[in-house]
Amino acid sequence: MEELIKIRRHLHANPELSGHEKDTSQYIYDYLKSTKANQVIRVAKTGVVAIFESGKSGETTAIRADIDALPIQEVNTFEHKSKKKNISHKCGHDGHTAILLGVANALSQHPIKKGRVVLLFQPSEENGEGAKSILASSTFKELSIHRFFALHNLPGFPLKEIVIKEGVFTANVISVKVEITGKTAHAAEPEMGRNPSLAIAKILEHANSRVKKDASSTNFFLITPVFVQVGERAFGISAGGGEVHFTLRSWNKELLDEHCEKFTNYIQDVCSSEELESKITWLEEFESNYNNAEAVEIIRCAAKESNLNTTTIDNPFKWGEDFGLFTKKYNGAMFGIGAGINSPALHNPDYDFPDEIINPAVKMFHQIIKKIHE
Repeated sequence: MEELIKIRRHLHANPELSGHEKDTSQYIYDYLKSTKANQVIRVAKTGVVAIFESGKSGETTAIRADIDALPIQEVNTFEHKSKKKNISHKCGHDGHTAILLGVANALSQHPIKKGRVVLLFQPSEENGEGAKSILASSTFKELSIHRFFALHNLPGFPLKEIVIKEGVFTANVISVKVEITGKTAHAAEPEMGRNPSLAIAKILEHANSRVKKDASSTNFFLITPVFVQVGERAFGISAGGGEVHFTLRSWNKELLDEHCEKFTNYIQDVCSSEELESKITWLEEFESNYNNAEAVEIIRCAAKESNLNTTTIDNPFKWGEDFGLFTKKYNGAMFGIGAGINSPALHNPDYDFPDEIINPAVKMFHQIIKKIHE
């Protein structure tokens, strides 16, 4: 445990953004080479895979940890605080990585008896590109995976509590960037230009009118403005351009697609009526994480054997997780582990992964592996 805590805090102090996890990847690779993994392979530029073989026929189980950090300035002052300006591990991927390295240690000490175990250290989870790049890799395609597991730490839940749910576990999420071009004019003569501010105001109001906040409803739909900019900081100029960004989320992919289409049509109609040009770019899509019932039962049994409390949630989590691409392709599941009732929330500048949940999380994954491979 002391070693894993030291690893976790090293990773926390040296965070790297999605797609730029070069040093993190090298650190993981070097550590895995010191274990009894049969193979340690680089995948999708900054991803790393460790393969543990039994030498006997059987299923292949994969477990994923995400390794990237976020563009957030840390406000904590502890010794292992981030050394990088505006970059920090505010989603706990430093902890997830340390956990999976702990699993590599467990597999080195207690070899599996049949089949094969694949440990995936995945980059670029935060921008939705990581799972996509892994699945596109020819190296990964050759592994013939039967089941896939992952976890996420959960502030707001009791420390070490295992959180489970069959079916939809996280939302479908997609983001959109709307760029609007009009014509700049003198602020005293706005009629000589085409100012996009009214169109953007209408788009913002329309977006809010479409929200269905009830998370227990199948019609749940959330659209959140995340960035707005109009014109320049110059009082003599009537704005000639603007930009607005939203994130949209729903439990149902078909419903989300329908909302995206209607929102696109509304934006185009408003801009056309105001004689404005619009450019709409959809990006950072996250598929809903769908938990296979059999995989959830394996998790439930592992929690019991690890003497950990479990709770079954009624509604999915509203955040996106690109592990959903893996559960779309393979039978698998993601579970949560409580990070503490009073823990700062994920993506908050004062958040820090609790070291106390590393050991129980390692035990959970090891029990899952033992149930399948012994």
